[in-house]
Amino acid sequence: MQNEIPIFFSTDDRYAPFLDVAVASLIANASKEFSYRITVLNTGLAAENISGIKMRERDGFAIDFVDISKHLENIKSHFKDVYHFSIVTYYRLFIASLFPQYDKIVYLDCDLVVTGDISELYNAPIGENILGAVPDRFVPNTEEFRCYAEVALGVDPDRYVNAGVLIINLKEFRKAGIEETFVNMITEHDFDLLDPDQAYLNYLCRDKIYMLPNGWNKTPVPVSCEGKKNIVHYALYKKPWQYDDVIDGEYFWQYAETSPFYPQILRARESFDAAERAKKEAAAQEILEHARRIVASENTFSKKFAGVERYGKIPS
Repeated sequence: MQNEIPIFFSTDDRYAPFLDVAVASLIANASKEFSYRITVLNTGLAAENISGIKMRERDGFAIDFVDISKHLENIKSHFKDVYHFSIVTYYRLFIASLFPQYDKIVYLDCDLVVTGDISELYNAPIGENILGAVPDRFVPNTEEFRCYAEVALGVDPDRYVNAGVLIINLKEFRKAGIEETFVNMITEHDFDLLDPDQAYLNYLCRDKIYMLPNGWNKTPVPVSCEGKKNIVHYALYKKPWQYDDVIDGEYFWQYAETSPFYPQILRARESFDAAERAKKEAAAQEILEHARRIVASENTFSKKFAGVERYGKIPS
């Protein structure tokens, strides 16, 4: 449909309440000059979660749930669920083949709040780049992650993007064979990675990424916001439904209070006890040591594919 903006999320039942918060914020702040089709990729969701989120539908905002289980049957066993990353994040790598009707889409993670007009993100001038994304401020400012990006992945750490907010030029994504190359890499090589699908996107698209100001993906780190704060993304291990001191956490609660899932969100907060906190904070330390192990490994992108044209450049 003309003037319809396609927006994609991926979720499982665990994150359905937080997806509802994200959708509520998106709808509240979107320009009425456009219509929007929100597609939620999943591999099976409880009926009550689907119906709860679909309550958000209204004129100009359609919400579809698409089960992609069959499409992933032969590859899902290769997905890795590590740290605070879920395997549902891999689903975005298959949008280009699953939805041939689209040439460009916006992809959003569930753990965020949209405070600006999402149509402005969709209409950003990314040209023939494959992605529009925001550089991850945590990576270049953390020695272990900087080394991980630069040495293990062969990606400039200052241009290493967070994949939780993306404009995806599906036309260029298909032309460059990103999905096919990703499937080949993940099935032929058992790479040890900190941020599985994000690492692949950064590596495969590294020469074709349009850098957006961080106001479109403001993560909870103490850096200034470039322009208007349009999307607040709780990308690190601290989530506002678990910790009270998350930067910009108030935006989450503003929309969570309107959600039919609000009682569940409050229960999640109450159940996050000292043992769960200790476990999460231990993982935050372990990830740093993990980064060092990966850098020292022989099984990295930069070492496996050094000088290999197939992986070295995105085809023009």
